[in-house]
Amino acid sequence: MQIGSPELLRSWGKLLRGKTPLLSIEVTRDCPLRCPGCYAYGDGHVGGRASLRATPDYRGDELVERLLVLIEQHDPLHVSLVGGEPLLRHRELSRVLPVLNARGIPALVVTSGVLPIPSAWMEFPRLIVAVSVDGLARDHDVRRHPATYERILQNIERRRVYLHWTIVRAQAEQPGYLEEYLSFWNQRPEVDRILVSLYSPQQGEQTAEMLSVEQRADVARALHDLSHRFPKLIAPKCAGEAFISPPADAARCIFARISRNYASDLATAIEPCILGGTPDCTQCGCAISAVLHGIAGVRLAGPLRVGHLIRASTGVASVLTRLRRAPDPARIVSTYEPGRHSASLGPAQRTHLPGDDDRRLPATGR
Repeated sequence: MQIGSPELLRSWGKLLRGKTPLLSIEVTRDCPLRCPGCYAYGDGHVGGRASLRATPDYRGDELVERLLVLIEQHDPLHVSLVGGEPLLRHRELSRVLPVLNARGIPALVVTSGVLPIPSAWMEFPRLIVAVSVDGLARDHDVRRHPATYERILQNIERRRVYLHWTIVRAQAEQPGYLEEYLSFWNQRPEVDRILVSLYSPQQGEQTAEMLSVEQRADVARALHDLSHRFPKLIAPKCAGEAFISPPADAARCIFARISRNYASDLATAIEPCILGGTPDCTQCGCAISAVLHGIAGVRLAGPLRVGHLIRASTGVASVLTRLRRAPDPARIVSTYEPGRHSASLGPAQRTHLPGDDDRRLPATGR
């Protein structure tokens, strides 16, 4: 996911037209992992009432059609397909991703790496597959079994991926841990970029995952320094500053204001941001939120900054969104008939998995 000042300005235009710049969809409630601290399966994640596991989901043609309708309705600049484990629905996503690619919409698929990444996906220049790897093997393999290092390395072989790491307290307490992690993954040829978040708690939470104020500051500064040694690490100074002093609440968070997030029923909104529930924004460690918060401070002219335009337009967007009629599902689905826009793939086009004959590594264009 590459967002800078030009993309934020385009987001401003989208907002003024009542559209959604950033759209995140939990494509399934299912996941073979039981990771400690996973926000998606926390109480109150969905609509402030339930966890993701208690939410209905879809598969097959119905999932494909409903995804396309939702994307058409919001007309986003960027789509994130998450879960649960989205690769459990790789067949359906292999019909949706070509449509997004044809329409010029960048997409992000976030996976634990527990399943093979379809090699055909590497042909989509606007697609990023992000693999969550939370710590060194000795910690990750316990926290995220069965998505072990061995399995992940097999499943990303001859692929191009981003790596996402959420740092928790136990890792921040170990001298040299950040450097050891980055040394391993920065040298991997499959990894394009490394993105780091800090564990983000809910209000009132007191768990072993949470970093102290001092640890947040130390980690933020260390990551920026390490980014000069490990070029794949995305850790600009502005993001570190946002980790140390994040937006006080969702109303001040650019990411929360320009994104819409849906649970696996493709109807229930996840609010106020992708974390759902009642996140403690004063301890937010979301990497994307931090980067956007930094970019929003970019000066345009005089005292005018990028963030001023975004904040000024979200009120207009709110009104237009309420007035805008949802599209007719039958009309949207008919737009993506097989053979017209590649929403449904024929037998010769279907995704093949690792172990097939094709071992090429296509250029990703990212």
